Order: sequence, then C-alpha cells, then structure tokens
Amino acid sequence: MITLHALQYSRATRILWLLADLGQPCNRIDYDRTDDFRAPDELSKVHPLGKSPVIDDDGEMIAESTTILRYLAAKFDDDTHTPPRGTADYWRHEALFDYVEASFAEVAVRAIMPAFQGNPVPDDAKAVLDTNLGYIARAIGDGPLLFGNTAMLADIQMSYIIALLARLGLLDDHPKIAAYWDALQEQPGYIAAT
Repeated sequence: MITLHALQYSRATRILWLLADLGQPCNRIDYDRTDDFRAPDELSKVHPLGKSPVIDDDGEMIAESTTILRYLAAKFDDDTHTPPRGTADYWRHEALFDYVEASFAEVAVRAIMPAFQGNPVPDDAKAVLDTNLGYIARAIGDGPLLFGNTAMLADIQMSYIIALLARLGLLDDHPKIAAYWDALQEQPGYIAAT
C-alpha cells in the first residue's frame, strides 16, 4: 500500500483526490504546520527539502505532486484523467498540467503572500495574476472544467492554487474562475480528499 506523507493544508490534497478517484487506499501520515505555517522538521527526515507531498510505494520515494499524479496514473493504468493520447487535447492537457507549478504558482504566490498577511496586493502582481487567470478562463472554454465535465490531472493540479486564491478573495474579479472553483469543489474525489 502507498504511504502518503501529507503536510496539513498542502498540495497533498491533490494526491488524496486522485487516490479517491482511483479507489485506492493509502497509509496517510499527517504533519502539522509550525506556528509560522511552515513544514515541521520531521518532514526533512522523509525528504531532504522537507517537502510534501511525498509517497512511499514499497520503498520508492517520490516527491513533487505533478510527478506523483503521473506516477499513480501510470501505476494504476488510469486513462480517465487525461484526454486520449495522441490528440491535440492530450498535449493541451499536458501543457496545462505542467503550467500550474512551472508558471502559475509563482505568479499566484506574488499575490497570495501579501493577501495572506493582510496587505494589499501590489499592482504589478495583480496585473500578472489577472493575465494568468484570463489565460485559465480561456482554457476552461465552455467548462465547467478544463476539459468538459470530467476532472483531469490538470484540474486536480490547478485546484490547490485556485483554492488559495478563492480563500483570499482574489477571484472576486474573475467570475469564470470562481465558477470553475465551485465545479472543482463538487468533484467526488475533491470531497473525499478534503
């Protein structure tokens, strides 16, 4: 059975969501955040950078949520969380899946951190965030999710950052993204994970 090292309020929710969708149990080890909302020292015994999520699959330690999601989809021969291979939608999905942490997370954090501390979001950070949320809104198309009605790996990956933005009121000017967040929260795997 897979062991999931899960930091409270972290990207580990993504892994729990996919495991729930796949009907796969896991041995979940939870870690509380410190008073300054950081990972505790115990996580550095699991991963040298103190990262979460990390899975242990029979001694194979894997970090990074994108990699873990791909690993689980391959391990359980899941083809329900990506468009059919070889299609334009498949490659559009792969680009969106990687975009979340490769590009969007950094942009979002520039707005999230000041808002989290109760400060106004700087105009330049807000402008870049708005541009990225517009990009995501176009990717949603007719929605309600990125590829219609079925949650894909890219949706699962997107959910964590969208949740943070919603919690801090940073989606107020983006009704299409707010509706996307509502649709994500209705997914059975998300409900099970949270």
